[in-house]
Amino acid sequence: MKEKVKIITDSTCDIPDHIIKKYDIEVMPQIINIDEQCYLDGVEINFSSLMEKMENCSEFPKTGQITPHRFTEMFDKYLKEGYKIVAIHMSSKMSGTYQSALIAKDLIETNDVYVIDSEAVCGALGVLVLKAAILKENGCPAEEIYNEVLKAKSKVRSMTCFQSLTNLVKGGRLSKAAGAIGNLLGIKLILTIRDGEMVVEEKIRGNKKVQRSIMEYLEKYEIDSSTPVIVIESGFKEENKSIYDNAEELLINNNAEILERTPGCAVGVHSGDNVFAIFFIEK
Repeated sequence: MKEKVKIITDSTCDIPDHIIKKYDIEVMPQIINIDEQCYLDGVEINFSSLMEKMENCSEFPKTGQITPHRFTEMFDKYLKEGYKIVAIHMSSKMSGTYQSALIAKDLIETNDVYVIDSEAVCGALGVLVLKAAILKENGCPAEEIYNEVLKAKSKVRSMTCFQSLTNLVKGGRLSKAAGAIGNLLGIKLILTIRDGEMVVEEKIRGNKKVQRSIMEYLEKYEIDSSTPVIVIESGFKEENKSIYDNAEELLINNNAEILERTPGCAVGVHSGDNVFAIFFIEK
């Protein structure tokens, strides 16, 4: 008999809604705190309404981790329905959500919940969740999915270009020194996720160099086409259409399935409304 498996993640995964429904993924919303008001990411607030609220808020919004209590309720629900659970969450260096999941597992005292620190966020988390979901659809048991995702973590590749670094600095995701260099000198920072943290991969001045850097990065790796590529985009395509089109063409030529969406709120707080990012798993 096929094992019942539930894939659980958090709203920083930035997977398009229709794919979440397709694979029946449980996405637990992070908390977005704006001027003492709390919103559930993707449920009570979306990216466009977040951008509107950020224009008028008195304090920079903060994101809140998912509590052990919420995890306990979620795990208990699916365990009672006969599922084994694979929970994949954002980097433990960026949030306490992963630790909350571990606490909940210990409280329930079960061996049927497998918790993974993705050491990633945004689409980098998303591609790992997609890999797990595809393995589940192919009939793999929870323990095998868990082990395969752990193997894939080191093969996740990401490249993110922010037109403005202001929100990254305000949100504590980038040092003030690095942000000042980028904003004052008109230098665009190409960011990646390394060892669970967002770091500067390259400092570039001028859109032609941005395009060259993105293309060189994509050509450097052989993309594992068994898992879709996630592209996060907002505002960038209109101003940098050639960069976007060339990147898209290269991905298509590599037989990659492209899933595009705007950032989720938990990520959008830091990215702002002009961002372009590509996430995939290397073969």
